[in-house]
Parts: sequence; structure tokens; C-alpha cells
Amino acid sequence: MTEVSVECLSSSSSSSPLLSVFISFSLSSPHTPTCSPLSWTVRDKPPVVTLRRGETATMDCNLGTVTDSYAWWYKQIPGGVPQFVLCFHHSWGSIHYGSGFSSPKFTSTHQSESDYRLIINNVEEGDSAVYYCTTWDNSVKERSSLPPPVLTLFPPSSAELQSNKASLVCLSSQSVPFADVSWLAGGSPVSSGISTSTAVQQPDQTFQISSFLAIQTSDWNMEKVYTCKVSLGSQTAEKNINKSDCRTEE
Repeated sequence: MTEVSVECLSSSSSSSPLLSVFISFSLSSPHTPTCSPLSWTVRDKPPVVTLRRGETATMDCNLGTVTDSYAWWYKQIPGGVPQFVLCFHHSWGSIHYGSGFSSPKFTSTHQSESDYRLIINNVEEGDSAVYYCTTWDNSVKERSSLPPPVLTLFPPSSAELQSNKASLVCLSSQSVPFADVSWLAGGSPVSSGISTSTAVQQPDQTFQISSFLAIQTSDWNMEKVYTCKVSLGSQTAEKNINKSDCRTEE
């Protein structure tokens, strides 16, 4: 994972503003089967690189023992979803690009069968993001499914029920960071009154997500059934709650 932050800095000595590119390295490989530990390293670089507008940023990725698989690069803006930038194999004569990314702005080279480089030309503020280098070992075919998250539903408090507005809380634990949370009311999808937190990593390396649903006290008193649903790919977990299922605080 390479974090690139590009900021415009004032410069009294030059008419060309400086762009500060902050680069920090760790490793992330969402394409790697969980049963296949790989000894990957990412070649270190200085934590801060200062460039002038229009210059070039480079990021190196070493795939370790993997020598016959693709190097995939993703860009993730904080708070957004990962975007596929490009993938490249040392035997290819061309690069495969994701939607919205193209040459000459983005390109890639290789120094060996396991050393790849992402190159961003003409850097600008919009290039600020976290960049992921990923691959997988094609010799491993076994897959392991992620377990569904554990859901806990909390009813409105008695204090809330004194007014006409209340809220339900759905806590999704032992989850992954990109799970999708949705609500149903009486079996029908809810499209408003939902507030869902970003995923928070726990000590056991799983993630916890909280989602709040604003409801009318009258609907709660009429025993309407509410459902919290958490999905990730084909894995889905859901849990129901209504007034008769619980007792609020006195």
C-alpha cells in the first residue's frame, strides 16, 4: 500500500508551485487466498518526496516469490472505494487499464519478473490517494469463504419513545471493511433515515460497523418488524427486531 498525498505549497523562489508527495509503504493483497501466505516485501522509499507540478511520482512493488502473475494497482481516496488503475505482466506488450485511467498519465514498467513500478506523470492534487499493489499466486486454487458477520440489534430507549421519533441500532461485528448495510421495514427496503459509520478495525483484525435507523414511535408501537441486513458478495447476514422481541428501559 502506497499513500500518496499531493499538496500545493507556496514558493517565493519559483513561479512553479511545489507539490509535496507523501509516500508510506505497507503490504495489502485482497487477491491473495487466505490459505496462501506469501513472503512479499515492498521496496522502501523516502517517506516524503517533494515534486514540482507536472513532475513524476513512482511507486515500486516487489512480489516476492511470485514471478508469473500480474501486478494489480488500485487507487483509493480516503472515504471512497478502491478504483482499479491498471494491471501489468512482465510478458505483456501493453498495459490493461481500469475505467478513467489511461496512458500517458498512468503507466507501469517492470525491472524483473517480480519487481513492478507504477508511474504517475504530471502529478496534481487529484492524485492524492492510497495506492495498493496486489497479486496472487496462481499455483493456489483453494478458496476459503469469509464467515458472515455477527449482528446485534438494539431497540429504542424508553426516553426516545416519549417522543414521536426513535432510533434502532445495528452493530455488525467480526466483519470486513467493505460490507454493505441496509434496512427493511415491514419487509420493504428503507431509503431514508439511515446513518452508517465507517468500519472500525478491532484488536482481532476484524471490523465493526454501526448503523442507525430513525423510526416513528407509532410504527414501533404497531409491532412493525425491522430488519438489519449486512452483505458482502454472496455472504449475507440479517436480523429482525420489533417491539414484542424486547423490553425497553423503564
